[in-house]
Amino acid sequence: MSQTTPPSSVQHLVLGWFSMVLGLCGLSLAWHRAIPFLGDLAWWVSLCMGVLAGAVFGCLLLATGWRAWRYPSAVREDMAHPVRHVFVAAVPTSFVLVATVMVTLWGPSAVADGLWMLGSATLLAATVWVAQRWLHLGRSPTAFWPAMTPALFIPVVGNVLPPLAGVTLGHEIWSAAQFGVATLLWPVALTLVLVRIGMVGLWPERLLATTFITIAPPALVGLSGSVLGMPLLLVHMAWGVALFFTLLSLSVFRRSVSQPFGVAFWGMSFPLSGFAALSLRLVPDVWWAQALALTCLGCVSLVIGLLLWWTVQGLWQGRLLQAEPAPTALPG
Repeated sequence: MSQTTPPSSVQHLVLGWFSMVLGLCGLSLAWHRAIPFLGDLAWWVSLCMGVLAGAVFGCLLLATGWRAWRYPSAVREDMAHPVRHVFVAAVPTSFVLVATVMVTLWGPSAVADGLWMLGSATLLAATVWVAQRWLHLGRSPTAFWPAMTPALFIPVVGNVLPPLAGVTLGHEIWSAAQFGVATLLWPVALTLVLVRIGMVGLWPERLLATTFITIAPPALVGLSGSVLGMPLLLVHMAWGVALFFTLLSLSVFRRSVSQPFGVAFWGMSFPLSGFAALSLRLVPDVWWAQALALTCLGCVSLVIGLLLWWTVQGLWQGRLLQAEPAPTALPG
């Protein structure tokens, strides 16, 4: 490492790192959907990804707690940041997803129920906090529109997730209520993002990978909606919307990965996993449809494998956990 390169520090462990937990949990759930097609292989991969997600989640919780105690000013800076503040919802979303993986792999338990309830309650609180931040930013149009990026969908995605485990855990009514919050916020956030493009243009190159987050809301609406009894026709419609945003996001994939690797790259992981899981949920008894869904699963597995390798490599070489470049900190 050169002398001009700032040292890595937990001070720079922004909440966006919890995107790793979301992506790994999503991959575990997607592989579990592949059990009817791949048998025990799919179950073991799902188990390994779930255990890895839990380990990463525990490490991030400990490191985040240390950061909050040792560098409280850095945490306050994240909470005030026009883009990074939305990732506060990624923490309770991780609780909900880890509980979902536990219920999926091992069935209901007191631990999973406790994690789910804690995550669900704090997620709603975080969503209210994020929404009131929009009102605060709205006082200054010059600060408001640059802050409208696909990261806005993080709270939306979080509130879609509770039914996946909540129904099995006996919390169907509350799960449906949070699902309703998500269906309210999704079109609002989408409208804000589209207007932002018209007002100030696309988000910075360093944030292009977050474009993939647009896939997550329709994909998870389809998955959670099917658990809540949504008509199959509407689930297929949600899949179609998710497919549209997948193809749209792939149009910026090359530009996204041409940037220096950073935590924003993990924004691709969970949305693609969600789309693969929904595809596996809907495939008919037709070989080409099954092959297409399994291809989606293979592609997202490759992407997340590369993200893991780049993350380990970046941490080992000290290129991550550093202050963000100025263009990322002040998008526009």
